[in-house]
Amino acid sequence: MPIGRLTLEIAIPYAQSLKDRRQVVRSIKDKLRHGFNLSIAELDEGQVWNRAILGIVCISSSSSYLTGQLEQIDAAAHRMLTTLGAEMTDSFAEILPE
Repeated sequence: MPIGRLTLEIAIPYAQSLKDRRQVVRSIKDKLRHGFNLSIAELDEGQVWNRAILGIVCISSSSSYLTGQLEQIDAAAHRMLTTLGAEMTDSFAEILPE
């Protein structure tokens, strides 16, 4: 089965503490988990307050379905981050073969 992987780089310009960063990261993780069938985790060490990197993984029997789902997740994350006062600086998506 193919695996879809999406990496999101997030900038949190207003974050003045680790607490501000955690609030945004936890919120986006919870919202994406609730809206999509995916696994999500922080990929960085959390040392920098105003940036975060999230890794998202999905699995399906169809590569075309995964491609569409990753596009939907990327668009949803962009909208959610905008409402949280953060911004997505970059995203990388790929489908890993069987």
